[in-house]
Amino acid sequence: MTPLHQTPVFATGITRLFGIRHPILCGGLMWLSTADYVAAAGRAGGLGFLTARSFPDLGAFRAELQKCKALAEGHPIGVNLYISNRPEANAMLHGHVAVLLEEGIRAVETAGNTPSAFLPPLKEAGAKVMHKVSILRHAARAVKDGADAIAIVGMECGGHPGMDFIGTMVQAPLAAARLDVPVVIGGGIGTGSQITACLAMGAAGVVLGTRTLVAQEIWAKDPYKQRIIAADERASRLVLSILRNTYRVMDNGTARQVAEMEAAGIADFEAYRAHVEGKVQFEAYASGDVEKGMLAMGQAAVFADRVAPLADIYDQLLGEAGRALAVLDATRLPGATEAAARAAADVAAA
Repeated sequence: MTPLHQTPVFATGITRLFGIRHPILCGGLMWLSTADYVAAAGRAGGLGFLTARSFPDLGAFRAELQKCKALAEGHPIGVNLYISNRPEANAMLHGHVAVLLEEGIRAVETAGNTPSAFLPPLKEAGAKVMHKVSILRHAARAVKDGADAIAIVGMECGGHPGMDFIGTMVQAPLAAARLDVPVVIGGGIGTGSQITACLAMGAAGVVLGTRTLVAQEIWAKDPYKQRIIAADERASRLVLSILRNTYRVMDNGTARQVAEMEAAGIADFEAYRAHVEGKVQFEAYASGDVEKGMLAMGQAAVFADRVAPLADIYDQLLGEAGRALAVLDATRLPGATEAAARAAADVAAA
């Protein structure tokens, strides 16, 4: 029996933009989006993004890209570039851009601050750039600057949901209606029925993070994955709002300690540094000690039910998406298809 991920189900602006079978993207995961994971996403018919900042220098980054290309067996792969609001922290990204273009990568996910400084060389080389944001205003700015697509995340997402806390059900139709580039939706997405719903709201695809943390290709130790599998929809916590850098993370010992510091009114970043440094996060993944570190985890953890190859996760999502389409077909009244077509034509003509 042919695996579901081998056969396209949807054709959207995002599948056409990146030349992929499915509108299911695996967003960059700091420390975790390595060659094995990103290549697996490509082979499954989606697109993953290698996180450039996960590697200590340009040589290591290039080596991982080359490994990823070999593992991907000709399928598309991408690179994630996180753009800091501190200009000095972005100097290294010019080197990352040069390396990824030299290695033939033409799919890029930018996140964080505006990508305007990096768009000219990327676009000149023919790269397609999707910028990830948490609010529509920042999305519109990126489109004006030249981004080819937008990923907009709701407050349910792991990592940084922004300060406005707008949910995915609002973000999806709002962004799809107001932007003239393909829009990808993230935040709390972990089932195929949600994928179908996002497409119905006008999105061109979804971007996953938390749901795929239990993929076999994620190198983190098993206790970390088992903690995610055991999580319910309340198992994450929002912290660091006091620093205007809200972070949705696993509700572990470090997160609770940070929350207590915030409750005490501590607003000096240096007081938090030892808890939020990336090396603590990396050590937690490597050791399996999930009580330490700020471990990004969104509410979609509730949908992660087992450790499995990423291709199997894609198969599960596509099967669920197909069943959701069947549910819609079963509830549609006779003549509704023609009525919907007329309504769509009226909207297009308006």
